[in-house]
Amino acid sequence: MDDTLSVLARVDAAKLKSFAETLIPDLGEIEVLQSQSGLVMLPMRDTAKGVAFHLGEILMSEAHIRKGDMQGYGMRRGHDLEASMAMALVDLAIAAEVRSADCRAFCDAQAETLQKADEDVLRRVEATRVKMETC
Repeated sequence: MDDTLSVLARVDAAKLKSFAETLIPDLGEIEVLQSQSGLVMLPMRDTAKGVAFHLGEILMSEAHIRKGDMQGYGMRRGHDLEASMAMALVDLAIAAEVRSADCRAFCDAQAETLQKADEDVLRRVEATRVKMETC
């Protein structure tokens, strides 16, 4: 399973924008199909009952672009249309095989950084866990 979009959705916005900027000359002319921000429902799962519910709404930015038959898509949390467009540019470059090796290397490096950050958070959470004894 390819988790490229999941990685791009979480990567540092400044790094993503900087990398995507380098792809623009190689991609050439693209068509912007959609670039917008809006609220989407945040689904959650009740772990006790196993049922899904909506926790509330969250602000998201979305971009959808096309070059010929290839399309790129980006959706990121918050109101940062440039970051969602950068995500769509990387997605399009991979789909169109334009500097796809560079894109994969960028995504792999960012996935490793995100994994280390996630592990750090989990370690800090585990350190606060309290074990209770019941009679």
